[in-house]
Amino acid sequence: MSNPRLRRVAVLVLEGAKPLDVGIPAQVFSTRASMPYEVRLCGAAPGLVTGGDGLSYHVADGPDALAWADIVFIPGYRFPGRDDPPPAVVDALRTAHHRGARLAAISTGAFALAATGLLDGRRATTHWHYTRALAARHPKVRVDENVLFVDEGSVLTSAGAASGIDLCLHILRGDLGVAASNHAARRLVAAPYRSGGQAQYVPRSVPEPLGEQFAATRQWALHRLGERLTLDLLARQAAVSPRTFSRRFVQETGYTPMQWVMRARVDLARELLERSQRSVEQIAADVGLGTGANLRTHFQRILGTTPSEYRRTFTPGE
Repeated sequence: MSNPRLRRVAVLVLEGAKPLDVGIPAQVFSTRASMPYEVRLCGAAPGLVTGGDGLSYHVADGPDALAWADIVFIPGYRFPGRDDPPPAVVDALRTAHHRGARLAAISTGAFALAATGLLDGRRATTHWHYTRALAARHPKVRVDENVLFVDEGSVLTSAGAASGIDLCLHILRGDLGVAASNHAARRLVAAPYRSGGQAQYVPRSVPEPLGEQFAATRQWALHRLGERLTLDLLARQAAVSPRTFSRRFVQETGYTPMQWVMRARVDLARELLERSQRSVEQIAADVGLGTGANLRTHFQRILGTTPSEYRRTFTPGE
């Protein structure tokens, strides 16, 4: 006789599935005495699924397993912007949601979840490298690129693989309480709690350039962030007028020159917070932001956290 309190977890393994993303929910919710969950792996069809990074998976169930599950995890997979999952998978996800199952995407699994239309009008996130692609492919989704995970109740999304652990622990905390979540975190040797609103700590404040016209100017500026940098000075270095520089710089990077400089300064501040014991005031001066208050303002605006909270992430116990 089945335990009526047993929660059923399906992990949907799609073509190109990333090994770590698949393993996270399987590990966190693994069936054991202290965890009232049963986990099954399923795919678009029973049998062998070719994954990413040279691994493959043998799944016993097809999408019909989603009708059994209380929670469905969708791990990230390679090349999410190419094709939507098979129609049978999309339909099974919609049906599972309509009957009350929670759907939780890890990393690029958000693309599969977005293909159902269930994220339309809702906040969602994905791995920082794919946030713009998700917004472009699914413009009705309110993509938030600066958080670890988003809980919209019946649909949840997370950023890269490590934040998939945070999402799983968040779900566990809601299901079983803080003690059970902390116990699982200790078992995984993971941080017991990271807020979903915490920023994705990745080298992405300064956007990757779309072109190389001003690459030398950007490099020149990166070596002088502690100095006074103005639009006129940058344009002079690029040997064009300020107006032309601004227009072409936005086309090349997606940001105005001074927005780009500000993000570069915040990125440098992050490195100094991680690798040095310099005070926030000293770091603010080092990166050209003048005062600690100024650094805190821009840090919060761009990353959604404070310099002190950010430093604690890299120096636990402080």
